[in-house]
Formats: sequence, C-alpha cells, structure tokens
Amino acid sequence: MNIRVLNVADAQIYHELRLRALQTDPESFGSTYEREVNFPIEAVEERIRQAEDRYVLGAFEDGGALVGVVRFMRDTDRKSKHKGNIYGMYVAPEVRGHGVGKKLMQEAIIRAKDFDGVEQIHLQVVSKNESAKKLYQSLGFTTYGIEPRGLKEGDEYFDEDLMILILK
Repeated sequence: MNIRVLNVADAQIYHELRLRALQTDPESFGSTYEREVNFPIEAVEERIRQAEDRYVLGAFEDGGALVGVVRFMRDTDRKSKHKGNIYGMYVAPEVRGHGVGKKLMQEAIIRAKDFDGVEQIHLQVVSKNESAKKLYQSLGFTTYGIEPRGLKEGDEYFDEDLMILILK
C-alpha cells in the first residue's frame, strides 16, 4: 500500500473512484453522482490540486490501483485558521477492513500537524456508519454533537456525528 498526495495527473483515476463512492455510498456524501458525473476534468484537477491550505491523499494498491482517498482543507479565515477539516473519505469496498482507511487518516493527521497553527481537525460522519466512527475514535476523534437530518438521500434523512481531534 502506497499513500501519497494526489496531483493533477491523478485526476481521471480520482474522478472514477469518487463517482464510484457516490454510487456505492450515496448517503455518506453531500454531493451526488448525478452532479459530479459530468464534471469537466479541469474541475476535478482543481479539486485535487495541492495548495498551501489543502491536499488530497490517495491510497494505491501495489498494482497501482487507487483504492482510497481523503481530502484535508484548512480554514483560511483569520479567526478559524487553527481548524482543519476532513472531507470525502472513501475506501473501496473490496479493501475495507484491511487498514486502508486507518493508514489514510493517520497520514492526513501527520500532514495536518505540519500546517503551522492547525490545532484541531473536524469531520462529519453519518451517525449510523459505525465502522467509520470506530475508525475515527481509534485515532482520537471524539463526538461533540449530532446534526439531525444532516443529509438527505431521496426521502431518507441521515443524522451526522460532528467529530473533532484536538492536536494541541
């Protein structure tokens, strides 16, 4: 398993995995397959382009297939620059339970600590996603609130746990 920051050359494989995520686990994301399927490759490149306040990590199998991703974005407002956020965490179903998610999140946390002044990391997770919550808790995240009906897919609502990891 190789974990690294994605670059614009990875845009197509990232887009393919993202679309798969939106199809296999639609309740876990704020976006939809229908919204993103027609994104031009330039929009995908911009989403994964590394900058001083963000990056996207990818987990690659030994054969080179992208099987997991996670995005980190630091808040940029003066009064909230001490916070970072995790978005779009996804691990392909065929490799779940093999530590891919944990390795992605560990690397995301290590890299977040390198951002000058970042003191805490936030994320949101669908409340009924017990395996994801267990992963985040194993890394030190704690739940500080629940957003009732945070997401809606069709006629079904999903509560979201709001989680935080204090770094400093």
